[in-house]
Amino acid sequence: MIGSIFFSLWFFLPAGFANMAPIFAQKIPGLKNWNTPLDGGREFNGKRIFGDHKTIRGMLLGIVVAILFVGIQKIMYTTNLSWFEWSDVDYSSVNVWLLGFLLGFGALGGDALKSFFKRQLNVKPGDSWFPFDQIDYILGAILMTVVFFPMPIGFYLLSILLWIGLHLLVSYSGFLLKFKDKPI
Repeated sequence: MIGSIFFSLWFFLPAGFANMAPIFAQKIPGLKNWNTPLDGGREFNGKRIFGDHKTIRGMLLGIVVAILFVGIQKIMYTTNLSWFEWSDVDYSSVNVWLLGFLLGFGALGGDALKSFFKRQLNVKPGDSWFPFDQIDYILGAILMTVVFFPMPIGFYLLSILLWIGLHLLVSYSGFLLKFKDKPI
């Protein structure tokens, strides 16, 4: 069980960082003005598809961050194999670009899809939509990686629960550090 927890944290860590990347991207001076919305301002049923908060900048930076973290994971794995005996993936043979892209795009694509439903249900941008705000990125990452890196269903259920709790903790910490306007 402990090994599964470690592996869930390890495997989906790039998705978690990709999910946080857009928050930091808007604070970086050189990237601040690259805020073109993913939906280009288009609407569906008279409502924005994703809204202004889902940007090309955030999507691209999130994917890059995920790729970088998978690269770091591969280096760590290959230099200290004995420490990673709980890993169900042999990172020495992992295509960093593929896994990083799948985790980053999955995390941010899941977040964008959730935003589409929030807009259609008249949930205001920035308003909490529990538990969907907490599971969108992990579900997206699972859906994007399941074909290339299939795991037992129990692992996915554990991952969802684990990452919901971690998301709440990180989100509240971001609020305390003034990266976010609301605690959850």
